[in-house]
Amino acid sequence: MADEPLILGIETSCDETGVGIVRGHTLLADALASSVDQHARFGGVVPEVASRAHLEAIVPTMQRALTEAGVTLADVDAIAVTAGPGLAGALLVGVAAAKGYAVAAEKPVYGVNHLAAHVAVDTLEHGPLPEPAVALLVSGGHSSLLLVDDLAHGVTPLGATIDDAAGEAFDKIARLLGLPFPGGPYIDREARAGDPAAIAFPRGLTAAKDLAAHRYDFSFSGLKTAVARWVEARQRAGEAVPVADVAASFQEAVCDVLVGKALDACRSNGVETLVIGGGVAANSRLRAMAELRAARYGIRVRVPRPGLCTDNGAMVAALGSHLVASGVAPSRLDLPADSAMPLTTVSV
Repeated sequence: MADEPLILGIETSCDETGVGIVRGHTLLADALASSVDQHARFGGVVPEVASRAHLEAIVPTMQRALTEAGVTLADVDAIAVTAGPGLAGALLVGVAAAKGYAVAAEKPVYGVNHLAAHVAVDTLEHGPLPEPAVALLVSGGHSSLLLVDDLAHGVTPLGATIDDAAGEAFDKIARLLGLPFPGGPYIDREARAGDPAAIAFPRGLTAAKDLAAHRYDFSFSGLKTAVARWVEARQRAGEAVPVADVAASFQEAVCDVLVGKALDACRSNGVETLVIGGGVAANSRLRAMAELRAARYGIRVRVPRPGLCTDNGAMVAALGSHLVASGVAPSRLDLPADSAMPLTTVSV
């Protein structure tokens, strides 16, 4: 609706420079500049390289977003920016840019939580989020389960990774198998030609004794080690490594744990909606498994399209729009960038 606030969002928490513009739950622009190719030769994100790339990309990405939306900065009602968590230097670029644009255009600024934004972006496709809901956030740096009672004012952490995040495990196994970085899409592609039951890889923190202490927590370091040892044993024996079967069996183990714990969280909290977000939410097996298993319990699964699962400015704008609509006060102009921002802080 034309009378809804026009919100601009800036995302620079890792290796994607994103600027999104939304009006209410309608996405008008989603401009993105990625530095992933610059990090590929290192097999992971290099913070200094990411920060420099954001500095170079922020202004042209902003201009592309405004042009795509057919608006000017003066038309915008508020600016939202990822203030954390993320890489400190990368966050500073986005926060500084947001403050500069806010001062220049005399607009309020909202410093928001990157993880909460991954939940909010789903509203751009599926409309307002039912509350309460359970959110499963899975990316290169995070694997978290959240109870979302009121996204504008706070969420309740249920569980998180105690070592490697799911996306990090995908990257490491991809490198082990000789696949490019980032590993998630390549593992997904290889797995389609493999047998997910070919190798019985372990499911971390699912034994009875582990569930007692870590019911909703995740651990993928043991799985990563098990895959590495299996591959090394084949190589020592002079046998070919069946990449597709390894990829499929590894992916199945990860998705099995993620979906199992997420649905357990929904059922134990009496929640009928599961939202899945973050880069790993683009994984085809995770999406299919979640839909299939959730249907048994009458739980609805909401997952944004793959392009909105990875880091982008649209998700920040979506959360900013929700905060404005909920009457949340804007941030102070001296808002900090907090690389370790807790899940319980939605905006600063």
